[in-house]
Amino acid sequence: MTIEDIIAEGDKVWVRFKATGTHTGEYRGLTPTGNKITVVGVEIYRIVNGKVTGTEWVVEDTLDLYKQLGVIEYKGFPDEVS
Repeated sequence: MTIEDIIAEGDKVWVRFKATGTHTGEYRGLTPTGNKITVVGVEIYRIVNGKVTGTEWVVEDTLDLYKQLGVIEYKGFPDEVS
């Protein structure tokens, strides 16, 4: 996992990340594919008195992950498909 950006304001810290790996174990009922995957997302942490409170929000590009695992086929929007 790599951190692409960190932004802090007030009591929140935003982290934009990229994680890479290989699908070698079961994931949400999907048997391992051996596919190389990359997931991007944002995590937001709340900080109180210099410590993470345990409050965390995570947004990941799950649609792209399922595409990489072969669960869905995405060909683009109708005006993008030739």
